[in-house]
Amino acid sequence: MKAIVAEAHRLGRKVAAHAHGAEGVRWASIAGVDSIEHGHLMDDDSIATLHKNGTYIVPTLYLMDWNRDNLGKRNAPDYIIRKMQTVSAVGQNNLKRAFAAGLKVGFGTDAAVYPHGLNAHEFAVYVRLGMTPLQAIQTSTLNDADLLGWSNKVGTVEPGKWADVIAVDGDPLRDVTTLEHVKFVMKGGTVVKNEFGK
Repeated sequence: MKAIVAEAHRLGRKVAAHAHGAEGVRWASIAGVDSIEHGHLMDDDSIATLHKNGTYIVPTLYLMDWNRDNLGKRNAPDYIIRKMQTVSAVGQNNLKRAFAAGLKVGFGTDAAVYPHGLNAHEFAVYVRLGMTPLQAIQTSTLNDADLLGWSNKVGTVEPGKWADVIAVDGDPLRDVTTLEHVKFVMKGGTVVKNEFGK
C-alpha cells in the first residue's frame, strides 16, 4: 500500500481506500492514503490513527438508512437484512465517535447503492450524529475541495473560482433537510436549473 500511495502521490494523484474494518482503515491511513471510504467498523485505535495522520473519512452514511428502509421491499434475503441492521447500528455509532474526535470528514454517497438524486440526505445523517448543519455542509464544500486538492477551484464562492452555486427555499443552517429540495443550480457560471424563475 505504501508503494501504491507513494507512486500515486508522485504523479500528483489522490488515493482513496475502500475500507470498513478497523485494521484495514488503520493500515491504509498508515500507508498514507488521502481518504477512507466508509470506515463503518472503525475502533478507537483506527479513529486515533486517522486523526494523527490527517486522513479524511468519507462516511457514506445515508446508504445505511436507505437500505434499512428499502431492502425488505427489494426482496433481499433475511441474512442481508440482518447484516445491514447490525452494520448500520455499529457504523453510525462509530462515525458519531469519529465526528466527536474531530476527524476530517468528506462528503460522499457511495452512489448507485441507492437511487441517484438522494445524495443530500447524507447531510441530515451527519447532523443527527453530532455535526452542526454548517459543519455538515462544509463536508461537501470546503472539505471535499481540500480532499481533492481543488481548493483553488471550488469549495467557496470567490473571484477566480468556478461559480458552482445552489439555492434552496429556506435556511439550511436551521433545517439541513432543505438541501434535499434544490431550486437553483449554477455550474461553472452557467445556470442549469432555476425553479425560482417560474
